[in-house]
Amino acid sequence: MSEEFHKLALEYHQGERPGKIVVSSHKALDTHHDLSLAYTPGVAAPVREIVKDKSKVYDYTIKGNLVAVITDGSAVLGLGNVGPLAAKPVMEGKGVLFKQFADIDVFNIEVGTQDVEAFIQTVKNISPTFGGINLEDISAPRCFEIEQRLIEALDIPVFHDDQHGTAIIIAAGLLNALEIQGKTPENAKLTCLGAGAAGIATLDLLRKLGFKKSNMLLVDSKGVISTTRDNLSKEKLSYASVTDKKTLTDAMADCDVFVGVAAANLVTQAMVKSMADNPIVFALSNPDPEISPADANAVRDDLIMATGRSDYPNQVNNVLGFPFIFRGALDAKAGEINVEMKIAAVHALKDLAKLDVPQDVLDAYHADAISFGKDYIIPKPFDKRLIDVVPKAVFDAAVASGVSRL
Repeated sequence: MSEEFHKLALEYHQGERPGKIVVSSHKALDTHHDLSLAYTPGVAAPVREIVKDKSKVYDYTIKGNLVAVITDGSAVLGLGNVGPLAAKPVMEGKGVLFKQFADIDVFNIEVGTQDVEAFIQTVKNISPTFGGINLEDISAPRCFEIEQRLIEALDIPVFHDDQHGTAIIIAAGLLNALEIQGKTPENAKLTCLGAGAAGIATLDLLRKLGFKKSNMLLVDSKGVISTTRDNLSKEKLSYASVTDKKTLTDAMADCDVFVGVAAANLVTQAMVKSMADNPIVFALSNPDPEISPADANAVRDDLIMATGRSDYPNQVNNVLGFPFIFRGALDAKAGEINVEMKIAAVHALKDLAKLDVPQDVLDAYHADAISFGKDYIIPKPFDKRLIDVVPKAVFDAAVASGVSRL
């Protein structure tokens, strides 16, 4: 980030009114009569109805369209454990995206503890307020336990976006990239660099989509995760391979797909050059990828490349997922966001990229033409069709899989 951009970002966040979000009423409150309806005595009417039937809370309050974006500040962006106060701008930003792209209201919650038990209890205690819980920027491996226990304890969707949102967008783009490169999930050899929340969740989802565990190598800061390694978390242990490969260099040799969710500049041109014919590189570390597109393309002319950045083709951006996934889940009054709903989102995004791109998208990206191919394997975030396509797919999957209250 340049000094000039840093200054602009601070000015943007401060402005005349600090922060990015407000809470406002959409009901009239202009007269004495309005006041009597909004508060006492009128507010007693919905209270009595909810006492008789708890499901009426969805009819008379914001609950059905309200998501909590909750963090403990332990793994914020690429900045690490910055704590709850420094995490707040990111959580506000997530709220803005929910509202802008899917008209979902958000309260951002920054919890002042990184104790697993205390955090879980806090979320459970405030959960009646919300129709869904979006966990955000919580470090691994704690995030796996936190999410699973909250899913089991609560009757509303709980979704750790750093895990599943990332996995869904990666999967959608990767399925299209494989098709273009003439490869299949069943046969593709994949190396994943990064064994945190995003890496583990991505491998889990890809296996549901036909990728074989025997063709996957997971790499962390100490090298290839193999059965000879000690002191592995249970999540890492589930992907420990029987292999003599030790390093990232070893793992990338002859592989078809590289997925990086780790840190900048960890992949060399020699590693990319050693990959199989027609390789796929998803270098998703932000703001700086594991290898730049310029460096990767300089050594391979048969490459499909994606990053997390908006200034390169094929941006893997979670905003393609979480607003629309929650929109479908909330509309279905789903008790959870299950595998079927995630897979439905993957296929909706994958298929949308194959359709003709409308003029308003071309205008938003100052492009004369965009079409399905090596430089366009996933939809653009400002494609207005996302709100029609993805929520419906998620909604239908929720109903079909039996987690909808409708």
